[in-house]
Amino acid sequence: MTDSPHLRPARPDDAEAIAAIWYEGWRDAHLGNVPNELIAVRPQESFAPRATQRIADTTVAIIDNEVAGFIMVLDDEIDQVYLSRRHRGTGTAPALLAAAEQRISGSGHAQAWLAVVPGNARARAFYTRNGWTDGGRFTHQAPGPDGPVPVPAHRYVKQLAGLPED
Repeated sequence: MTDSPHLRPARPDDAEAIAAIWYEGWRDAHLGNVPNELIAVRPQESFAPRATQRIADTTVAIIDNEVAGFIMVLDDEIDQVYLSRRHRGTGTAPALLAAAEQRISGSGHAQAWLAVVPGNARARAFYTRNGWTDGGRFTHQAPGPDGPVPVPAHRYVKQLAGLPED
């Protein structure tokens, strides 16, 4: 890593880079770990429109003038956390995760949560290292074009500093 990441709100012109990172990372984390029904509704061409729709919910990490990764926050949920393969292990993911936690805390939530599929051991270890607790299994309702797709997942939670529990 040449520079430390600069975090900023995503802009519409970031959508293409976000979609490329999201698709690559999603496949790395989910193929073989989620129902085939979800894989069928996540073709490569589905990521660009979703990235564009979620710009307002997105913070990007910029390294060497390129989008290196991003987070998406929805209310008290960290909905997406992805880095390009080239920037994994550089310290950028913890910075993005902390920014997501701050965004959730700043909107008045005392606890944040996120969903991780059971087979994504790398992500599960990352969240644990960063102070998150595995709250147990649940069925995550992943958005699909024709309605939610049920996906077995673990609900990770974290109490946010300075706020009483919800």
